[in-house]
Amino acid sequence: MLEGNRVSRISVRGFAVASATAVTAVGSVVGVASGSTAQTTDDAEAVANDTTLLADIPVGQQAQVQTASLTAQADAQAIAADATARKDAEETARKKAAEDAIAKQKQAEKAEQERKAKEEAETKAQAASSLGSTPAQSSYSIAEIQAMAKAVVASDQWTCFSNIVNHESSWNYKAVNPSSGAYGLFQALPGSKMSSAGSDWQTNPATQIKWGLNYMESRYGSPCEAWSFWQANNWY
Repeated sequence: MLEGNRVSRISVRGFAVASATAVTAVGSVVGVASGSTAQTTDDAEAVANDTTLLADIPVGQQAQVQTASLTAQADAQAIAADATARKDAEETARKKAAEDAIAKQKQAEKAEQERKAKEEAETKAQAASSLGSTPAQSSYSIAEIQAMAKAVVASDQWTCFSNIVNHESSWNYKAVNPSSGAYGLFQALPGSKMSSAGSDWQTNPATQIKWGLNYMESRYGSPCEAWSFWQANNWY
């Protein structure tokens, strides 16, 4: 309804339907007087759908009706935009929360791995320090020698360490290369190098293991780095 210069939010189509209804009503009166059949309200709706009736609105009020329609459309678009923005914000927050949770889990897992690695390293270090004091026996089985080595070699380095010993001496701590004179589990050349780990290097595999592990770590960084070099050169 129009009131002075203000107009309620009415769509052009709604105004058109009202105008069409009024026009149809006048036509009905004329038709009755002349013997014609009156149109129904549905006919008015059809007319409003098929015909632009803005011209039927007084010229001074057309701009108000158009402004009201545009305002209603702008309001609807603003509401839709707000809803989209809220949905996007919620989705962003959900993704951020999920990413944070994954990051925290990875940090926790990394911390746990570091803790275990530190504990293992400390255990291996203690075992390595005790190798030098291992009482010598008259002989050692391969299983006994491997058990000594496993006590000091990190679990993730064991396969590499074992591969080197397998290729060098087949775990024979008294192995001698007839050509070069290389000696022991690691085929040290000369064998007397191992005296830095103990004077019983010729008869005690524990002393040889201590020397061999230190050699791999000091020269290559780790048994696995030493094994990589060995594979490329067939020596280390």
